[in-house]
Amino acid sequence: MKMKLTIAVILLLLCFSCNQPPTEAESEESQITKIKEVTAKDILGNPNYLAISYGGYRAKSRDVQPTVEQLQEDMKILSAMGIRIVRTYNVQLAQASNLLKAISELKKVEPNFEMYVMLGAWIDCKNAWTGEAPDHNIESEQNEGEIAKAVALANQYPDIVKILAVGNEAMVKWAEAYYVQPSVILKWVKHLQTLKQEGKLPKDLWITSSDDFSSWGGGDPALQVPELEELVKAVDYVSMHTYPYHNSHYNPAFWKIPAEEAQLSDIEKVDAAMLRAKEFAMQQYQAVSNYVKSLGVEKPIHIGETGWATISDGLYGAEGSRATDEYKQAAYYKHMREWTNSEGISCFYFEAFDEQWKDAANPVGSENHFGLFTLKGQAKLPVWDLVDQSVFEGLSRDGNSIIKTFNGDREALLLEVLVPPAQ
Repeated sequence: MKMKLTIAVILLLLCFSCNQPPTEAESEESQITKIKEVTAKDILGNPNYLAISYGGYRAKSRDVQPTVEQLQEDMKILSAMGIRIVRTYNVQLAQASNLLKAISELKKVEPNFEMYVMLGAWIDCKNAWTGEAPDHNIESEQNEGEIAKAVALANQYPDIVKILAVGNEAMVKWAEAYYVQPSVILKWVKHLQTLKQEGKLPKDLWITSSDDFSSWGGGDPALQVPELEELVKAVDYVSMHTYPYHNSHYNPAFWKIPAEEAQLSDIEKVDAAMLRAKEFAMQQYQAVSNYVKSLGVEKPIHIGETGWATISDGLYGAEGSRATDEYKQAAYYKHMREWTNSEGISCFYFEAFDEQWKDAANPVGSENHFGLFTLKGQAKLPVWDLVDQSVFEGLSRDGNSIIKTFNGDREALLLEVLVPPAQ
């Protein structure tokens, strides 16, 4: 009888325990397990994981690094607009490690928060940025430290870092201040691939280099050297850049208004030019694809950079190609997202926020104004519709609420639209 009573009590206690709500720790653990561990293969080319290039710098010098709190503000803004992958450019400044810390802390507060990183390791030639003549046949002593730091961060944050990029426009010959030979990029890509094989990097981490379309065999045949062929085979995917914006000055045949469009209204001329800009980018993508296939290689090709500036006093402004304003940026952004999303191509749009350090001596230099948001967090025309949808409600940048540029006055914005020159 006593034994029966004891068994009954135990069963009652077990039943009571089963019906208790989970503790806070158990609940959080359960939420985390619901999040699928994704890889680069899962997110690249997936329209549910929009990509963007990101710096987050506010000041006129990178000596002033964005804080973790500022980086978290920006990640919340980007997440609200559907961005899930951000691309960085170097790791020996604090920005990259602080960004990873910022994202990690956001995930602890909200386990379902998703933001992944394409971590860039900057690569230079010897004497780059020193005032001495760059030696493009020898690499900088700084490269080894840059790669080592990137490896350490990828291992520290394997749930966030999904891609490592060796160099940014590091092979293209117009980068006269710092470019290196393809053999240097190949050396480091192979090094990282070896670390993966040895279990010293996550096995699903993808390795690439992010460079101009011409550096990936899509331009001058003289650049299609054996080392490039080997590099194409060594990377996990090709990350290519395309800039119709810059080519509106350097290669303007596609940009100027042809005679058959002379009778169109000004805005129709602009719309037609922006369609040609999209087609120009598509042609450069196809040129890279053709080269890769000519090597007998089937490999994903994604766009590591493309963008459109909204202010310029120089080659692209009113006295130049007349390519620069928010209306054109909005058209280009829409065209590129529609095309790449439909084709399963990731587009790391350049860039998230304006940064004034890039041309610090010239506040109206185009390099300072590629952002979809201004320095103070005002939403430019490409994302006005998201402001209307209240996706940024409750969010701010450095104390500034997310509002539209031009106070949302579309007519005022249209007054600044420049019509491309005639052929």
